[in-house]
Amino acid sequence: MNIKISTAQFENKSGDKEYNLGVIEKLAQKASSEGSDVIAFHECSITGYTFARNLSKDQLLDIAELIPEGESIQRLQQIAKQYQIVILAGLFEKDENNNLFKAYVCVDETGLKAKYRKLHPFINPHLTPGNEYCVFEILGWKCGILICYDNNIIENVRATKLLGADIIFMPHVTMCTPSTRPGAGFVDPQLWENRVEDPTSLRLEFNGMKGRDWLMKWLPARAYDNGAYIVFSNPIGMDDDQLKNGCSMIIDPFGDVIAECQSFEDSFESAVIVPEKLTQAGGHRYLNARRPELYKDIIGKDHSSIQKVVWLNEKEN
Repeated sequence: MNIKISTAQFENKSGDKEYNLGVIEKLAQKASSEGSDVIAFHECSITGYTFARNLSKDQLLDIAELIPEGESIQRLQQIAKQYQIVILAGLFEKDENNNLFKAYVCVDETGLKAKYRKLHPFINPHLTPGNEYCVFEILGWKCGILICYDNNIIENVRATKLLGADIIFMPHVTMCTPSTRPGAGFVDPQLWENRVEDPTSLRLEFNGMKGRDWLMKWLPARAYDNGAYIVFSNPIGMDDDQLKNGCSMIIDPFGDVIAECQSFEDSFESAVIVPEKLTQAGGHRYLNARRPELYKDIIGKDHSSIQKVVWLNEKEN
């Protein structure tokens, strides 16, 4: 059956879970009133993200939560139940042994439906990588989750699709940071301060190679190649001392953007997801045409030492 999904963006406050959950509730309520079944928020939308690069392990443990026992999960469940909407959001997680993870959860009125741990975390050296994919069901649809950098490793997206996911939620905190990529770099926070008086200059930066133009080089390809719906969520405004450009969007299996946030305000955009596109799009044929006997041993090979990535020093590219 069809399902209506909203992808959101907002300016979070570092470490202020109460404030961030308040915005999540406000947007979830509005999305529900407009008929959405699901709303998705960005990576670490509950806790904030970029500020964590400077935290000690004890400081991270203070802000991290057990899942599902933590207060934030309980609050999300209350919001989901009150407004009859499925919510996806991110936070730092700790386990009973004080291991730390970057987590993203799906919650409905009954409680926790899914939890995913980022496979390639690098914002803080005390974070532990997750070690498994996540496929679960929302209203009859098979869904997956991959957080930010996980999506730049194309095998992760293909693996999630092969495990059955037709909708992949891709929460990010990305863009507008330095990189070896041509055209990359920070966006001046002063442009954000002047966004009312001069929206054009800010939008040009956000939509250029520092932001949306880079995203368009690869994100639609993940949807197209795999014949999947992609729900991309990203913050807008200041995340600690870095300016982020939002552009939260939903992309269909043809690689077409069918909904996108263009406001500078806390906002969301929605799209109706229909099953017919899953088999109409080229990705469906490509998956059926695979010949894994040709490359299964190649794909599974270890990297040479010179190819290995040191995640703690890696910059988004």
